[in-house]
Amino acid sequence: MSDSVVYAVSDGVATITLNRPDAMNSLDTPTKVLLRDTVQAAAEDPAVRVVVLTGTGRAFCVGQDLKEHIGLLQANDQAALWSTVPDHYAPIALALTEMPKPVIAAVNGVAAGAGASMAFACDFRVVADTAGFNLAFTGIALSCDTGISWTLPRLIGRAKALELLYFPRTIPAAESLDLGLASSVVPADQLDATVAELAGKLAKGPTVAYGAVRQSVNYSATHTLAESLAFEAGQMQLTGATEDHHNAVASFVAKEKPTFTGK
Repeated sequence: MSDSVVYAVSDGVATITLNRPDAMNSLDTPTKVLLRDTVQAAAEDPAVRVVVLTGTGRAFCVGQDLKEHIGLLQANDQAALWSTVPDHYAPIALALTEMPKPVIAAVNGVAAGAGASMAFACDFRVVADTAGFNLAFTGIALSCDTGISWTLPRLIGRAKALELLYFPRTIPAAESLDLGLASSVVPADQLDATVAELAGKLAKGPTVAYGAVRQSVNYSATHTLAESLAFEAGQMQLTGATEDHHNAVASFVAKEKPTFTGK
């Protein structure tokens, strides 16, 4: 079995680590398959209350493995070339964006192409001050994928999203923070500790409520106010039936700090 994706769960935190440092964590087919399956498994695991996505070495993820891509182009293997978008990239984006629990991107190095797309699918992007983003797609005369056409305009607006996609460049950490691509920027040697603190806080929170808020915000992006109000009502009913809600109300009455179990 490939070790290009490492998966570990501790105290409700699932850490998914891209582990091809010599290839800057680029995505060849075995890695894409394993990453897709791992993200989906984390999404479905009730023991997981928050997910962290990160990379090893100098890069977070530079997207598609171009060596593999060139080989498929030379072989004129059209099926393998383009089936990867619906078979791998799209399911990864859906799982990251729609799972009913918080997701953190710990951006340890450059995030380019699909790597940037995956980071933008997360709720939080904690970025090392030595890292950056590059929306590299049109630089090799390709369109965009892995959900970036949906996530990026919602982060920074349509006009700026188009500018960055039309004219790809490496956007350093400080500028990424100003634009809203990064949630926070920290010294590289403090990235792990900062992410661990955030993940730990989220893992101790009301997981079902976090998921409901996440899904409500996503839903409202493509629905009317009336539809969004109806969706909110359903999510309120869902969360109102949880143990966490009932325990939190009881703790409030008792003037105690609530403890959340994620149920």
